[in-house]
Amino acid sequence: MTRPVQFRPHHFLCALGFQGKGYSGSFTQNMAAIVAQLRGPDGGDTVIKVTAQADSICTPCPHRRGQSCVKVAQIAALDDRHAQALGLHAGQRLTWSDAKSRIRTHVPPGSLSDLCAGCQWLEFGLCEAALSELHRG
Repeated sequence: MTRPVQFRPHHFLCALGFQGKGYSGSFTQNMAAIVAQLRGPDGGDTVIKVTAQADSICTPCPHRRGQSCVKVAQIAALDDRHAQALGLHAGQRLTWSDAKSRIRTHVPPGSLSDLCAGCQWLEFGLCEAALSELHRG
């Protein structure tokens, strides 16, 4: 059995909207590999395990400090809002297809300004564009 990808709650939306930008070259390369897996032919079957600490995306992040982050308060707030919106909890497992279904059901277009408040990537509109595309089908 393939080991599940680990995601903090807010990384579900980050993975949906990722377009090749990141905090560093190694971070971007790692994120691109994870997103390529999710967007691949069998990507919907990829199992994701929800975690409340540093995850598969965080591994090479320059802000990571052990299992935490230098932006711990901001990240915790993002994770709390996303976990509540998507009905997620630490230890839960779901497929990427299930995750996208939850996003489609619980995160309407135009809601990211509140849900993702404080995220430096919000202003680029990448996640909002991907969210709108997900809702279009």
